[in-house]
Amino acid sequence: MTTSAISRAAGRSQTAEEATEAGPTSGRARPRRGSAGPDAASSGRGGRIEGLDGLRALAIVGVVVYHLNASWLPGGFLGVDVFFVVSGFLITTLLVREHQRTGRVALSQFWVRRARRLLPALVLCVLTSVLIARAVSEDLLVDVGRQMVGALTFSTNWIEITAGSSYFDQTAPQLFMNFWSLAVEEQFYLLWPLMTLALLAVSSRVRVGVAVAVGLASSVLMAALFTPGTDATRVYYGTDTHVMGLMAGAALAFAWASPQLARRVAPSRWGRLGSYAVPLALVVLLAEMALLDEQSTFTFRGGIVVASLATAVLVMGVIEHRPAGVTWTQRLVRHPAASWVGARSYSIYLWHWPVILLVALDSPSAPGTTSHLLTRLWCVLVTLALADLTFRFVESPFRTLGFRGVASTVRRALSTLTLRGKRGLAGVLSVLAVVTAVIVLTAPDQSETARMLAANEAAADTAPTAGPTTAGGPTGAPAPAAPGSTSGSASVLPTASGSSASRTASAQNASFTMPSGPEIDAYGDSIMVGSLQALQYYFPGIRIDAKSNRRWSDGLTEVSARGTANRRAVILAFGTNAGVDEDRVKQVLDVLGPDRMVVLVNIMGPFSRVDSDNATLDLIAKGRPNVAVADWADAIRAHPEQVQSDRIHPTIRGAHLFSKTVRQALADLSERNTGTKVVLKELPIP
Repeated sequence: MTTSAISRAAGRSQTAEEATEAGPTSGRARPRRGSAGPDAASSGRGGRIEGLDGLRALAIVGVVVYHLNASWLPGGFLGVDVFFVVSGFLITTLLVREHQRTGRVALSQFWVRRARRLLPALVLCVLTSVLIARAVSEDLLVDVGRQMVGALTFSTNWIEITAGSSYFDQTAPQLFMNFWSLAVEEQFYLLWPLMTLALLAVSSRVRVGVAVAVGLASSVLMAALFTPGTDATRVYYGTDTHVMGLMAGAALAFAWASPQLARRVAPSRWGRLGSYAVPLALVVLLAEMALLDEQSTFTFRGGIVVASLATAVLVMGVIEHRPAGVTWTQRLVRHPAASWVGARSYSIYLWHWPVILLVALDSPSAPGTTSHLLTRLWCVLVTLALADLTFRFVESPFRTLGFRGVASTVRRALSTLTLRGKRGLAGVLSVLAVVTAVIVLTAPDQSETARMLAANEAAADTAPTAGPTTAGGPTGAPAPAAPGSTSGSASVLPTASGSSASRTASAQNASFTMPSGPEIDAYGDSIMVGSLQALQYYFPGIRIDAKSNRRWSDGLTEVSARGTANRRAVILAFGTNAGVDEDRVKQVLDVLGPDRMVVLVNIMGPFSRVDSDNATLDLIAKGRPNVAVADWADAIRAHPEQVQSDRIHPTIRGAHLFSKTVRQALADLSERNTGTKVVLKELPIP
């Protein structure tokens, strides 16, 4: 396609059929003359539904900020639900208008329009991302074949549910993880027109009632299937559990198309409440984006529903034409900047997540640093540039010219090439096709992180269990000092215990001198699994009980099961999965008692809860003289290159940094309780 042809296509005005999609796929809706209901009056100048681009801009900004750094906007993922509401409203409006205008709905044409709106940009993003990812890191290509099938068939959500993938806890970052919502929308595009055709045969009240009932059923199902403290991917990805936003938009569209019901959804008809409803809805939506997080029970048991209803109210406020003039909310969402972002929201949504992953691996940075802020700014600039180019030269031509029109333009452009130029182009395309196929066929099924964790867990399972610990060591001989530390023999202080064996164990546990490896127990999750060899290197004889995906509740179970057999120093590293459970942490510390040295390792990762979780650990440790916090977050923040591609687990060098951070916490705890300085020697990394 020539540049001039593409530019002409990008500049063409859009009809309702060409442009009306929603969610990240949205365009604009233009009603035709003669449409029934309040459409013409409510649409603004020229029948265009003004302001919806502004709502899409709000949605995409929330999603992008959340993915850039979840702590900046913990509930930014609710932007997807804003998209869903707008999507349900616009698609249903389009179907109703076509039926009012022609007496029928041309389903085949509707689906073709969706395909030409969605597929070209998506195919470009998928192929380009796969080629670039191969040059950056193979970890980004784990199961990429499965991901591509899901992306190109709009079935990502169910494919990943079936595969057991997690949206919230990952050891392999998925290149097209964000496509789950596109799959939900496309499934809506496929099924909802059929249901709408049936509903058009009944009254407007019944249509609205059915849409509300489906949305309510989805909300109840999400709440019922969600189990606090467990992975919520199934209820988040499921089409059946996440259509409440789409149905809220559909119900609004049915009401808006009815002369009798339109007045009831117009905020100006709500009396005094109508003056505050729309601004209040905006405040509620922004507050949820700022306060909710992906682990909150309220998110899945009401939070998403509230966000959807707030968005529905915003849509009402945006589409209503008031005789008194444009409201400040309407002016805000119609701002040129908001319209520009909203018009490109589909392309922004496609590109932003692959760009974030690629930049994060190419230029590692840790949250809270200047470099992190700069790399995130770079992600935004690259995403906007790619989105604008895609919008101008892919989305707009296909939407306005169609598949045949674009194909004709391409053929005309190719006809101007020389034979040599045609052969060269064919060669380049053939090479790209072969390279892409090879990449997909040779893509790994596990990331380097997952392979490392599996190997370490297997090594931990087969490692011999150390014998009973005495003041000297596991065999009664003098215990070896921890590498680089000064460690004396353990002093003995009695504690209240029943049996002779318990009194002996308690006597050993009363010492706060720097412990050696045979005097240390370690419990943890996959972060500790990844640091297994390094911990054994710094603490020979340490006893490690660590498994992937463990939570603080698992830590309580394991520590309690060992009881008085726990050694005099204990390392606890949980919280990567499901966060820090304050009550469980305190229960673990109560089981261990005040006479054991305890180190709590704080967390680091792309989670919105990192700062609050670490603050909780600091607060718990503050009131316990025998407890110290190993500041893993601060240590790794200075060395972001020592984290795996998932931005959570340490590399080999990172594992040594983890172990040294723990060792320093033990030394600080010893000094604090004994007044004797502990000298730690720097050990070479083998």
